[in-house]
Amino acid sequence: MTSTCTRGKLAVLPFPCTAMSMFPLPCGDHLLHGDHLHCPQPRAHLLLLHGAGNGQRAPFLPLRQTLQQQDIASTAFDFVGHGETGGSLMGSSLAHRVHQAKLVLAASGLHTQPLALLGSSMGAYIAIRLLSEIQCSHLILQVPGVYTPAAFTVPFGPAFSTVLRQPDSWQKSDAWDRLAGFRGHLLLVEAEHDAVIPRALTERLYASATKAKSRSRLLIDGAGHLLAAHWQAHPDAARRYQQHIARFLLQD
Repeated sequence: MTSTCTRGKLAVLPFPCTAMSMFPLPCGDHLLHGDHLHCPQPRAHLLLLHGAGNGQRAPFLPLRQTLQQQDIASTAFDFVGHGETGGSLMGSSLAHRVHQAKLVLAASGLHTQPLALLGSSMGAYIAIRLLSEIQCSHLILQVPGVYTPAAFTVPFGPAFSTVLRQPDSWQKSDAWDRLAGFRGHLLLVEAEHDAVIPRALTERLYASATKAKSRSRLLIDGAGHLLAAHWQAHPDAARRYQQHIARFLLQD
């Protein structure tokens, strides 16, 4: 059974002068662990959502530190079953991840202001589902995964995998319709050697965003689906990517 997150409050706004503040947030039997990187007068605020597997917020830190130097604040947390939050994935689901993200947004006060979103892999679908909940000015979908609505409430595990194993189940996703109404800036980040996400998926996401203020695609040469490993092996490429993200987030 999916656990229910209790609505807590984080004393993080207005932001303190310290560069980083950590938070635990009650979520059912778990504590969501995350942090805010602050700026005295932020020009934008980015919420980052990691993917499945071994995903966690830690690999986002170099990017976030670069953004912080350009007055872009950010928030990231570990979903239940990952990183510092820990716990079991059993009982969690895509729907539960959306709920966790909404809990962090509400507790931080970020749901009341224009916000940028970066979702990686499974986190990209969570970001797309959040579009109906918040004012999103900039949306970064990094090696994005999308899912059929039939998988949304199915607990992670064998039953979830069974739904995903249906041939081309991603083509039945609701992501296309949800993205069609997006009116902010969109950036799709693709990996040249991504063995997980088909190129046709990102092409359809791009084609769906017909009302976006701007839309662009960025191909990471030589990279596979695990971008964090690519950045670690190619620090110069990582720095170029960080600057690209900063420029994207600072466009009107």
